[in-house]
This record gives sequence, C-alpha cells and structure tokens, in this order.
Amino acid sequence: MKPLLFLLMTALPASAQTLYFSAIPDDDETRLVERFSAVAAYLEGELGVDVEYIPVKSYAAAVTAFRNDQIQLGWFGGLSGVQARLAVPGSRALAQGAEDETFVSYFIANTDTGLERTQTFPNLAGRSFTFGAQTSTSGRLMPEYWLREETGQAPAELFSDVGYSGDHGQTLRLVASGAYEVGAMNFSVYDNAVAQGAPEVERARIIWQTPPYPDYNWTIRGDVDARFGEGFADRVQAVLVGMDDADLLASFPRSAFIPADNALYQPIEDTARDLDIID
Repeated sequence: MKPLLFLLMTALPASAQTLYFSAIPDDDETRLVERFSAVAAYLEGELGVDVEYIPVKSYAAAVTAFRNDQIQLGWFGGLSGVQARLAVPGSRALAQGAEDETFVSYFIANTDTGLERTQTFPNLAGRSFTFGAQTSTSGRLMPEYWLREETGQAPAELFSDVGYSGDHGQTLRLVASGAYEVGAMNFSVYDNAVAQGAPEVERARIIWQTPPYPDYNWTIRGDVDARFGEGFADRVQAVLVGMDDADLLASFPRSAFIPADNALYQPIEDTARDLDIID
C-alpha cells in the first residue's frame, strides 16, 4: 500500500501549484511590496490557486526570473516584456493598462535651470542628464529614441554627464535635488507624485513630453496551461481585465486593464534593435 501522503500528493490537481509573479522595480520597493501583495491576494481569490509575489532588484532580474521559471507572470515595461517573451518562446502579453496604449515619458528639469515647458524639443546641450533604469522603456528606450530623433546626437554627445538612476522615483529625486539638471521619467510616476503632494515636484518641472507609445504589460509564460490546466492563461487574462477594485487600480496607477497581445509591442522591439539594446 502506498503511503497516505503520497496518495494525497498525487491526487492534487495542477491548480494546487503556486503561481509566482513579479514586477519591474520602477518605484520605491516598499510601495511595490504593498501594491503587489494586494494584487497577489486578488489573483489568488479569483483564480483559485496559490499566488505569491516575488520582489526583484532590477529590470534585468525580472526578465531573468521569468526566463528561469522562477516566476510565471510578470508586470513588465514595454521593453522588458519584449525581452521576457523572446527569452521564453510561446509567452504572451495578456493585458495592459488603459493608459499604456498611449504612454508618454516626461523630460523634467530642475527649476534652477530656468527651462520651461515647451511643445518643441528644448535645447539641452551641455546639461547633465539622467535616464531611469538602463532597460526601462519609459525611462530610457523611448527618451533616447526621441533625443536622437530631435537632435541627431547620441546622449553622450549631447550632455555633459549621463546617468542611470535605476527607477523613476529616483530620477525625480535626483533632478529635484540638483544632482542632475535634467532627466526622463514615466509620466504616471510624476503625475502620481503631484497628486500626493510630493515636495520634489516643486523643484523638478516638466519641460517636454514624448509622442505616445505602447508600454507596460502583463506577460505570462507559454507553458502555464500545461502546469495549471488548459485555458489557464486565458483565465489569468480575464481576471486581470476584470480587475475593477479602485484601490488596486489606483496603486498602479491605471484606470483599467485591457486585453493586449504580442503584436502591440513590435514597435518597441524594433526601436530596441535600432538602438542595439537587444540583438
């Protein structure tokens, strides 16, 4: 006779496994843990499987965790989502924020520079400048693309100093403090700082914004149906799109999630290849 424990284990359905997910660290770690712990609870209740949020330290670490099957679901930026799906063939973009269809980046400047908001690209030659994370869509990829388009110069040629802050919140803090004169960041993080009355926005003003592009997305590994049951990826998509809790949505911040697919992010992949960020 087989041991009872063995019988119980073999009787458990695939759905008894844990779904692990993570997110690119685009803001303060404490805020991320609070936000995604609540998301884990929501997903767990809707999907009927254990769900656990796994924090990571960098954008690259989020992609690596996805590739190594340490996570099966990720909240990625446009570029990191492309990288994750390329690393795991068959993976799918499931959903994006309603705002992610037409995402923009803000160029911000310390008030001491005297730079003001303009519709045309400002003269930033000789300024010190910080991007966000090196593989951030809104903090590096698209700002660099538009810098090159508008000036015909690479960042190292245009600026006196070029840095990478690591996340959007830090970009705002560095520009507000004067450590860098100018920076580029995710519009939603800046707008959220304004809504919360963050003191940094008094010292770092918007001077230009990029044209729109597709950005953040929920991406799932292509092998989840084999692990959790047929149609599981579609169920996750439905649950994400069905998220209507105002507090959960505000924490992203997004007004809603809408369906997405891989084809929406082809322009991001093409731009990353043009800039030699991916092969």
